[in-house]
This record gives sequence, C-alpha cells and structure tokens, in this order.
Amino acid sequence: MANNKQEHAQWSSSFGFVLAAVGSAVGLGNIWKFPYMVGESGGSAFVIAYLFCIALVGFPVLVAEWLIGRRGQKNPINTFTDVAVSEGKSRSWGIVGATGILGGFLILSFYSVIGGWALNYITKIGTGSFVGQDSDTVGATFDAMLASAGTLTIWHTVFMAITALIVGIGVTRGIETTAKVLMPLLGLILFVIVGYNVVNGGFGEAVNYLFAPDMSKLTGDVMLAALGHAFFTLSIGMGIMVAYGSYLGREVNLLKTARTVVILDTVIALAAGLAIFPIIFNNGLDPAAGPGLIFVSLPIAFGSMTAGTIIGILFFLLITFAALTSSISLLEPTVEFLEERTPMSRTVSTIVASTVIWLLGIAALLSFNLWSDFTIMGNGIFDALDKITSKFLLPLTGLAGIIFFAWKMDQRTIQQELGLSNGAWQIWQVVAKFVAPIAIIVVFVTTLLG
Repeated sequence: MANNKQEHAQWSSSFGFVLAAVGSAVGLGNIWKFPYMVGESGGSAFVIAYLFCIALVGFPVLVAEWLIGRRGQKNPINTFTDVAVSEGKSRSWGIVGATGILGGFLILSFYSVIGGWALNYITKIGTGSFVGQDSDTVGATFDAMLASAGTLTIWHTVFMAITALIVGIGVTRGIETTAKVLMPLLGLILFVIVGYNVVNGGFGEAVNYLFAPDMSKLTGDVMLAALGHAFFTLSIGMGIMVAYGSYLGREVNLLKTARTVVILDTVIALAAGLAIFPIIFNNGLDPAAGPGLIFVSLPIAFGSMTAGTIIGILFFLLITFAALTSSISLLEPTVEFLEERTPMSRTVSTIVASTVIWLLGIAALLSFNLWSDFTIMGNGIFDALDKITSKFLLPLTGLAGIIFFAWKMDQRTIQQELGLSNGAWQIWQVVAKFVAPIAIIVVFVTTLLG
C-alpha cells in the first residue's frame, strides 16, 4: 500500500526524544499509584526492589523496543516484519507490532476519559466548588460527574481533541515541542507544590511514609507488584517505544538514554509523592484512598487549606499534563501505521484514528451510567478495556518483543550497536535472554490467576 512519507521523521534532538519518552512514561499511575505503592509497601525498601526490577525487566525491554524501532524506521507492524525478514525469520513477527498498536489504541480510549476528569476538576477547583465541603459532599460531586454521560462526553472530547491536535501537527513540531514545554512545566508545578508542603507542614511525615525502610513489608506480593509496575511504567508493550525508536538516529546511545529516562521517571514519581502526601497528612486524610485520593480526598484538602484554590489548580494541571504526555504517545503508533500503510496524510490519519478511539471512549464512559448494566465477562466496558490491555496485551507483547530481540536477532550486531564490552555483554545476555522473559511470565501468570 502507499507510503506517504518521502523521508521518515526524526527527533530534532536527543534531548527532545528523552523528554518525549519520559512524558510517555510519566502518566496517571506515576502521580498517584507509585507513591501509594511505596508508602504501603516498605518505603525505601520498595523503591530499592522497584529499581532492581526495572533494571532487570523494564530497562532491557525498553532498550529492545527502541533498537528494533530504530532498525525498522517504520510503524511497529512494518518494523517487526522488516526486521524479522532481514534476520531471516518469519514475517509473522509483525503480529507483535500489531498487538502493540492495538494495546495503545484500546488504552487511550479509556485513558482519555480519565484525562477528561482532570480537566473537569481544574474548572471545579477554580470556581471554588470544594471550598468548605466535607467528604460526603465531595464524594457526591465525583459520583455525580460519573453519573452524567453528557459531562463525561464533553471533557473526554476536549481531552481527545487536544491529543489529536498535538499528534496531527507532527513528530517534531507536535509531539517533541509539546514534550519540551509540558515536561518542564510538570517539573515546575511539582517543585512549587513540594515547596509549599515544606513550609505548611506534613512534609516530614510524608518523607517518613515514603522512604522509611521496612523490610518486613517486602513480601512476595509486594515484589510482584514492584515487578509489574516496573514493566508497565515505561510504556513498553504498547508499540509506543517501537514507534518512538523509529524516529531515532544512529548517533543516540540507547543504553545511556534509557538510563536517563528510567531515572527521571522514578524521580518524578517520588516527587509526586512528596507533593501529595504532605497535603493528605496535614489535613488528617487517609493516604490509602487509592484512586479516590485524587478526585475525593485531595479536593477536600484543597477546599480547606490556605491557598488551596491555587495549589488545587496547579495539582490538576499536573495531572492533566501527565495524562496528555502519555496520551499523545498512545495515539502515535496508530497514526504512524495509518500514515504509512494507507494513502491518508498524517492529518487525516490522526482524525480517523482519534475519531474511532473517541467513539470507543464514549462506550467506556457510558459504562458508568447509561450502560452500567452491560457487562463483558462480568466487567463494564471501561474495566474490560483496562483488564484486556493490562493483563493480556501488554505483558504478552512485551514478552514477544524481548524474545524476538534476544533470541531471533543477530546478537553480534546488537552488541556492536549497544557498544558493550564482552563482560558487560555476557551480563546483558543473561538478563535479556532469561531474567526479563521469565519475570514477565511470572507477572503475567500471577496476574491472570489473581
């Protein structure tokens, strides 16, 4: 089929690529889930376990997807197909690229709905909706939002439109430029909120909650949780990093760049904890509120604290920016595929992909209200999409990708491309061939049985 690209797009700089990759990795899970997991699972002991897991699983899979993408210089399906053929393997490896694109496609449909919640709450905080309100009232406000198909549709549409606009502009002018703007702003907002917390109390308690080591909490379940989060936090198994890798030049050092992305991703996640938990502790709220932490517990605090409106707006801007930098990466693989495999331009490809994802998102948000009685294997559409992707598509795609990389590609050329000495290469081989695949299988089977 037609390929409209005369020349495959490239990142204008490695700095821009790093910010785009970090932006993809830093999402809603980093802002609330990771800090919560750290606090509940042993503080710094969990952080050490997480870093150990990310080094043995997340890091090699991330490097593998970038390298495969850079080798192929096309969308994930064509990349896996072409690289497989060049290695003398079956063209059917293109299926791995297809499942990656599908995973990102499905995730964005419900991720955009949550991004819409964050946008909605910027306006609610800004208009003083939570000032002086108790937990019952704030909880009722959140429930009312979920019950309103119209409200959810409006904000889902706005969030999806912003995402489509950025991706439609292009890789360098759209995705890279947005990352260069939003990621520093995200860091600045985190810095401001953390600074506010240092002055206004609860900071010491939050530091203790997040970082005080408690090795007794490092159970098998906690280690599996650390392993699972290490795998999913880097946006691997979704076609994203293969697509992003396809825009990379040969001059980029994949190992050093991956190390930078992993460090920044982790630092931002921990900083988010220092932004959230002092507010929670200073207002006597429950740190174990889970998803309700963002949309119920924190608005209660913002409504009663000094400068709460300003801090609240900044916080939900933070949430929105984190969601947006992830959503544009989720949309990109599908757009890249349509642009390269059909006669459609990038603009038309973006409109088509975004419209279909938007429609699926409508179905997902209706599961909270008008379609609440409709279930797929006992789950509403929203939850079904979440489970299909997190339990099946992501781990299986990541597993297939690392197997292809470590067992099917010529290892001598990979060693040269990564620039590893013989000693380091032997360690890399053990991790990529055995440790990472086995760990992914353990997470997949355990999650499936759970």
